[in-house]
Amino acid sequence: MRHLKRTAKLGRTGTHRNAMLANLVCSLIKHKRVTTTVSKAKAARSVAEKMVTLGKSGTLHDRRLAAARLHQEDAVKILFNEIAPVQKDRKGGYTRIVKLNQRQGDAAQLAILEWVDMPVGEDAAPETKPEETKAAEAKA
Repeated sequence: MRHLKRTAKLGRTGTHRNAMLANLVCSLIKHKRVTTTVSKAKAARSVAEKMVTLGKSGTLHDRRLAAARLHQEDAVKILFNEIAPVQKDRKGGYTRIVKLNQRQGDAAQLAILEWVDMPVGEDAAPETKPEETKAAEAKA
């Protein structure tokens, strides 16, 4: 029986699993969106949300705790300077998991892990196109 054993093993040793989840969360911090399997996304979600909670307080001790867990200083800077201030008003639930289709090779269920209130990629911030700005200036 697996009572009170919450950690998803993911077929890896403990150190390998921690390193994989740290890299996955760092990729999420840098790229704002990650495509992975559902089980890895569910495991990485808890790590990512704990890191945002550390980033919201923003103390030196919390920054060092995040750096010790993630092992990448640039990801810690992005977390504390960009992501945590956006999530300041939320009480939790900073990430979302969107399920996709199955992968071809092993039929693993894929998912997208992304931030809830963060713009993602080029289509995130709708900017006015140059033609629209020229037309607006011509009318004025």
